[in-house]
Amino acid sequence: MPLRLIQRAVAGRGLRRLASLALVLSLTACQSVDLSRNDIMPLSKAPALAYGEEVPIRTPAAIVIDTDTGRVLYDEDADGLRHPASLTKLMTIYLLLEALETGKVKLDDAFVVSPAAAAKPPSKLGLRPGETIRVRDAMLAMAVKSANDVASITAENLAGSEEAFARQMTGKARQLGMTRTNFDNPSGLPDPLQITTARDMGILALQIRRRFPQYVSLFATPAFDYAGRHYVSTNKLLGKVAGIDGMKTGFIGDSGFNLVASARRGAKGVIVVVIGGATGRARDARVEQLVDTYLGPAA
Repeated sequence: MPLRLIQRAVAGRGLRRLASLALVLSLTACQSVDLSRNDIMPLSKAPALAYGEEVPIRTPAAIVIDTDTGRVLYDEDADGLRHPASLTKLMTIYLLLEALETGKVKLDDAFVVSPAAAAKPPSKLGLRPGETIRVRDAMLAMAVKSANDVASITAENLAGSEEAFARQMTGKARQLGMTRTNFDNPSGLPDPLQITTARDMGILALQIRRRFPQYVSLFATPAFDYAGRHYVSTNKLLGKVAGIDGMKTGFIGDSGFNLVASARRGAKGVIVVVIGGATGRARDARVEQLVDTYLGPAA
């Protein structure tokens, strides 16, 4: 394993996490685990790291996918490893939507806030330990505000812990065909093991839209009110660029500015993923350019 990754793992999670990573990587070559099971630790965790790959810092990657056919229209290092940042919450929301679909939870059920979740750094709602938040509000908080505390609350209430939920996230990623993605937390906060690709994020966005069409409008919500405060979407292209109707932004220092956007003009629709933007404005401009290129100029 590259020295820089070892140093970052020690700094981020301590020697226990480093030992776990070393064990996982030593077993990766076996590939003997059924990753469709959610009650086990996937042996392919952080698969690319096993071969000495490092994740580029703030390096651009992009993909454009036809929403209707799934055909890739444009590819810029779409399989290169990147850190997803808060694009991660698309998978957290996906698993929450699955829980709603199966009846495990209902929209008005209350999630309890733990001290660990309440202590997450911003972006957050600032919930206090012992408080509760309804499932319907948790969905909005993650999709619109990108609240890290609510992502942790969701994980803990659905799976018992962030670690167990992250294993489910990675298992679901494999089921969906996201072969180069590993989740280590439900929010996208900095973590050397939190990796993905532009292609994998495009696959996830497409699957959300196809499997849960009744919830697509969630990702187009421009703002919402909660506990007397007004929260505006982190996606600044909503209402600004014709045809943009979702989905999710992300930023940490190592990833740069990320955006998964869905758009439709006339009979054509696309999923656009841009990762590694130098600034939020540059990222948004790149997304708009790709939408114009593959859907045609706005009328």
